[in-house]
Amino acid sequence: MLRKTINFLKHLWAAEDLRNRILITAFLLVIYRIAAHIPVPGVDPAALRALFKNQNSTVLGFLDLLSGGTLANFSVLAMGPYPYITAQIILQLLSPVLPGMAERQKEDPQGYQRWMERWTYYVAVPMAALQSLSQIGLYKVIGNVTVFPNFGWNLPSFAVVVTMTAGTMFAIWLGELISEYGLKNQGLSLIIFAGIVARIPTNFASMFADEVHRWQSLGVYVLVIVAVVFLIIIVQQGRRNIPVMYPGRRIGFRQAMPVRANLPLMVNMAGMIPLIFAGTFISMPAVVGGWVTQVIPNPTNVFHTVALNMVQFMNSNNSGYWVVYFLLVVVFTFFYTDVQFTQANFAENLRRSGAQIPGVTTGDATQKYLTKVMRRITLPGALFLGFVAILPFLVRMIINYGSSSSMLLITSSGLLIVVGVVRELYFNLEAELKLRGYDESLLVK
Repeated sequence: MLRKTINFLKHLWAAEDLRNRILITAFLLVIYRIAAHIPVPGVDPAALRALFKNQNSTVLGFLDLLSGGTLANFSVLAMGPYPYITAQIILQLLSPVLPGMAERQKEDPQGYQRWMERWTYYVAVPMAALQSLSQIGLYKVIGNVTVFPNFGWNLPSFAVVVTMTAGTMFAIWLGELISEYGLKNQGLSLIIFAGIVARIPTNFASMFADEVHRWQSLGVYVLVIVAVVFLIIIVQQGRRNIPVMYPGRRIGFRQAMPVRANLPLMVNMAGMIPLIFAGTFISMPAVVGGWVTQVIPNPTNVFHTVALNMVQFMNSNNSGYWVVYFLLVVVFTFFYTDVQFTQANFAENLRRSGAQIPGVTTGDATQKYLTKVMRRITLPGALFLGFVAILPFLVRMIINYGSSSSMLLITSSGLLIVVGVVRELYFNLEAELKLRGYDESLLVK
């Protein structure tokens, strides 16, 4: 395995165009991480340090994980590219119900894709502005801390919102540059990946600072990493192969025999999206409560009271929160997989190529059959994602090392994202190398 890995890296470095793309990608990621350390003007660093030093908030921990630690210093990139990703998900979910969008997608797929990309940018800008207000208020709701002492309806506050929105668009722009000039179609994934990986030194520093539970925490941390990576690889590699018959080509006056092939359906077609979407959804009461705190001075309405109670529920780390989180991940996995599978329209693609599943009529019957199979194999994938989401809670029920065990709150979700990005990146690079004559696979088949 080591020899194959070295051989793979040698071939990768020998391909000049791929080497240049990797170097460009690394350079752009360094720029992103440098910008991640630039704080928003007007933030109170002392209040911010005090909040993250003493807080044990699931909401802030999850958001800080996704932002790559930029939330802890309230960087201009504190929101990262997530408003864009959220806008993309919302448009994907709304596309099947918007009038005429399904027909437009069938008639002009490329034009539909350009329309989606353009409107994703349009929606991302106001979402970034609203999310910046929400995050500022979130500190006050959760930690009763004002990180912007003079925040209100004034020009400096407007500059803060504009700065954070511009930071999000800058992160999206860097991701687009990586996808275009660096590693193809990997921009936003690598931005998220770089942020999570950048947290590893901080996690180990926090763990070794606890002299009482230092080695116990290290053992649990390594055990969780190995087990989760092993399970992620098994599930992500899971496929259900549907037999398909393609018509044989006509050679002169003879008709060749039909060709047998397989249509692979993934066990986890949704990837990491359900985790992010469920985390965003379950944190919505806290975010809305923070937004109300900023917009309405001294709010006393019932909705704000309910939001505060929800924040307390989320920060208590009780079993109720984790049960709700597990159910949301499972539900969103089924929902997002259904949307993606419907948009892929495998039945129509098979019909156009003249292919047929043995024993199944082409057209609607094929789509119903594939949908039935897809929902069945999605169940273990959805349960696995739910298990990954609540794994920190399960581990802490068995072993609790106080403050040093709080790192487990981000271990499983972060690993799912990291392993998914690395796996997809490897397959893309391997495909590129195969086009250049490289045929030795790194993975054991």
